[in-house]
Amino acid sequence: MSQHHPSSSGTFATLVTGALFGAAGLAWWLLNEADRRRRVNHHQAMLHAPRMQDGSEVLEPSGGGLLEERVEKLNAEIARVRAQLERLGSDD
Repeated sequence: MSQHHPSSSGTFATLVTGALFGAAGLAWWLLNEADRRRRVNHHQAMLHAPRMQDGSEVLEPSGGGLLEERVEKLNAEIARVRAQLERLGSDD
């Protein structure tokens, strides 16, 4: 009975091939994981991003006065509602 021992060059080639396949698999997994994280972060950012309803939120570059006008209107409405609530509270 003769025993067959693999040659050291065959063992080395198998070891190198396994290392290459392992490195390729690791690289593939890392790329997929980075892509998955990018997609998840993008999705979360879109969920938390402010929504534009009718386009009125978009201001022209020289539209600084438009913003101030909208703030003044909003403050006037807040004052009007506050006055109504005070009247309701005093009627009790």
